[in-house]
Amino acid sequence: MKEDCLHSRKVVIIGCGFVGAACAFALMQSGLFSEIVLIDSDHAKAEGEALDISHGVPFAKPVKIYAGSYDDVRDASMIILSAGANQKAGETRLDLVHKNIEVFEAVLPQIQKSGFKGILLVVTNPVDILTTVAQRYAGLPENKVFGSGTVLDTARLKYELGKHLNVDPRSVHAFIIGEHGDSEIAAWSSANVSGIELNRFCQMRGHLHSKKTMQKIAEDVKNSAYEIIEKKKATYYGIAMAVKRICEAVVRDEKSILPISSMIHNMYGVDGVCLSMPAIVGKDGVETLVPIKLNDDESEKLKKSAEMLKNVLGQHSKAIGAFHCLQKGLVEEEYFVQERPEKSGTSARIQ
Repeated sequence: MKEDCLHSRKVVIIGCGFVGAACAFALMQSGLFSEIVLIDSDHAKAEGEALDISHGVPFAKPVKIYAGSYDDVRDASMIILSAGANQKAGETRLDLVHKNIEVFEAVLPQIQKSGFKGILLVVTNPVDILTTVAQRYAGLPENKVFGSGTVLDTARLKYELGKHLNVDPRSVHAFIIGEHGDSEIAAWSSANVSGIELNRFCQMRGHLHSKKTMQKIAEDVKNSAYEIIEKKKATYYGIAMAVKRICEAVVRDEKSILPISSMIHNMYGVDGVCLSMPAIVGKDGVETLVPIKLNDDESEKLKKSAEMLKNVLGQHSKAIGAFHCLQKGLVEEEYFVQERPEKSGTSARIQ
């Protein structure tokens, strides 16, 4: 199918839990799409969410919202992949790896089989790990498969800085980079408020001991999800707004710079893993990464974040390898005979 056959204003949301439903609601209000398809393993749940959200259409712009199947995927311009287990109190995002790789084993072959050629946005956690998996097995070009990354974490950082400095958070320009999780990094060395270097702006606002405050803000941002989950069992409104913002950049071809999760190739000493760095995002997905200024400490933390993600991928290489077998029609034992690195103490190589 040619890309010009895609329905540019059709989006499919796979997974109608808290996050998927909140994304559908946010997108209904946005006016970005004229057709929103909801897919879930529990079809009745998808039908219920579609019906409930549709009742708000008279207060928004015209949009068709319905529960569908993978037959509806082929001509969509975007898929938002939010299927998977939710993070529970006491869990880290990385605790979800095995469960959600299993979910992706069921979902990704269906996407590939449909002939989908649009943009695949991964939202399911751990988003960096699952974006890496999706890039390998969705059958799409690398630039068209990316994750929501630290777009939400960055919004949380801007919100906290805006509150601290008593300025509009939209005037704050700062990024959270690396893993969407416990090893994420606040890139303070490139942070500014409307072009004014952050430390200088803090002094302008009467904050003379900003380093300690910045460290606290970074920790609060990192732990935001844990706090919300502890209080209300799940997070979904913030990520839904982050997804809407990413969709705006794609649908309108805005060339916006957003810290999405994408494959890193030989940048800051990082290679071969998906994590979040600022990137130009438009109608074709990830156009290019933006090399922001990092100091030595931030660069080192970024490398450690990448290594941690690679280690997690290595620990789950057998499950990912079995996924590879399912797609290739191989017996799992055969796969590991074929793919095992020669004379290496590591686990089977992930392709």
